[in-house]
Amino acid sequence: MSETDSIRLVLVDDHEVVRGGLRRVLEAQPGWTVEAEAGDIDRALRAVLGHKPDVLILDLNLGGISSLGYIPELLERSPGTRIVVLTMQTEPAYARDALRAGASAYVLKESAEDELVTAVRAAAAGKTYLTPRVGAMIAAEPVDTQTDRELTNREHEILRLLALGHTNAEIAEQVFLSRRTIETHRANIQRKLDLSTRAELTHYAMEHKLLEAEAR
Repeated sequence: MSETDSIRLVLVDDHEVVRGGLRRVLEAQPGWTVEAEAGDIDRALRAVLGHKPDVLILDLNLGGISSLGYIPELLERSPGTRIVVLTMQTEPAYARDALRAGASAYVLKESAEDELVTAVRAAAAGKTYLTPRVGAMIAAEPVDTQTDRELTNREHEILRLLALGHTNAEIAEQVFLSRRTIETHRANIQRKLDLSTRAELTHYAMEHKLLEAEAR
């Protein structure tokens, strides 16, 4: 991809001022257009479905909610869209989870002015980009860390429903996702927790009081 190729973008961040600054950086590039902005995940889903952008720039934390668990759904709704995660989180585990979920790039907000354009161009070309600082930490750290095992909010929700005995199809209907996306979430949950059976997942959910939290 050349520097003059057009790129259609959707920009998602829960701070309007941040979105304004990022838009200026992005639209300074010849042929680049921010076709929609969103401040939460629901509007992000609608924007992606409506515009099918080449690249989605997605804030990792939207109003206290992690957007990582929604990446498979976003990609399912718009398979041609590449996702660049933008965040203040420097921990390598977050970057690994973002890439495993399907993101093409992971950029720290502190480096956005210098790196976002490079990351977007790489993602649009089908390549992967990591902020060098995070990439260096990933290279130096073992993959199997405790932080890497933490579940996203969406994964907690799906684990609870699995522990309650619901099938993948039933869970898909309850949370308005496809069965394939639920299967992806379940595989990620099993990988993170190093568990393989429904009985093991149920035991984990009971041990961590996930079912009690719903009862309250």
